[in-house]
Amino acid sequence: MQTSLHGIWVPLVTPMAHGEIDLACLQRLAERVVDDGAHGLVVCGTTGEAPQLDLAEQSAALAAVLEVAQRRCPVLMGIGGSDTFAAASRVLEFDDEDLAGYLVSTPAYVRPSQQGLLRHFETIADATARPIVLYNVPARTGVQLELASARALAQRPQFAAIKEAGGSLQQMTDLVRETPLSVLCGDDALLFAALCGGGHGAISASAHVRTDLYVQLFDLVRAQRLVEACALFERLLPMVRALFSEPNPAPLKAALAMQGLLRDELRLPMVPATPACREHLAAALAALDGVPRYRRAPAAAGHAQTGARHSLAHAMAAI
Repeated sequence: MQTSLHGIWVPLVTPMAHGEIDLACLQRLAERVVDDGAHGLVVCGTTGEAPQLDLAEQSAALAAVLEVAQRRCPVLMGIGGSDTFAAASRVLEFDDEDLAGYLVSTPAYVRPSQQGLLRHFETIADATARPIVLYNVPARTGVQLELASARALAQRPQFAAIKEAGGSLQQMTDLVRETPLSVLCGDDALLFAALCGGGHGAISASAHVRTDLYVQLFDLVRAQRLVEACALFERLLPMVRALFSEPNPAPLKAALAMQGLLRDELRLPMVPATPACREHLAAALAALDGVPRYRRAPAAAGHAQTGARHSLAHAMAAI
């Protein structure tokens, strides 16, 4: 049975200690996120500093997370890179693992045509029978996966979802209306509006911090309790803004280090957050301390399987 690609998925950071991956710390972090109600995990996404990890390190990180998840929580593996055939080969390296699928980004730097993007994704999909989650993130890759291309790929059921991080609420709601894809918001500041516009969830880096509140936000919108959802999102927004005020995942690792969850260590070319950023993070963390913890009621779990489809006007009205 195929995993539902709905809800709040957390793209895990990769903890480091003296230049090496801290696998025990990664497992503790994954355990915490799962216990707080995450619907899924992503290993070796952008937030996980995947471009700075070699294949052996990526494999070790995935094995560590799968050991913790153990069917409690589905796991996606991130696949990136500008070499289509190298990316397809990496899929083959991971395909024996118990995965919900692969999160595959548009190729960076080379800026292919839309036809090139179609062939890139199709070639990678040909290497596996598992679901593919498309990842559109033009600010990082320099290329936009256009709506028509997403619609063409969605004709093949293996392309099951898209992480849309193009910064456009219009693009997200068009994807909801015009494709069968599960549309997962990749712009955390747009999360509330995206959910109100019919989005099916998010792959959210900021959901590392108080994962339970992101799950609560998802449940409130699904229950159409929009006033409460809006109030909750307003409380989350200062943290979201602080976490993306400098290149991800530097502020996120700083915030998690402040909580005693990992060392504040990254690999070049990523560098730690600035003192000014840390000051904003500390204030945002303190502000969330007073928000009660959320535990999902059993009935709420069923909402993760459905995706209300609304309009752009509905989404804009909710902002």
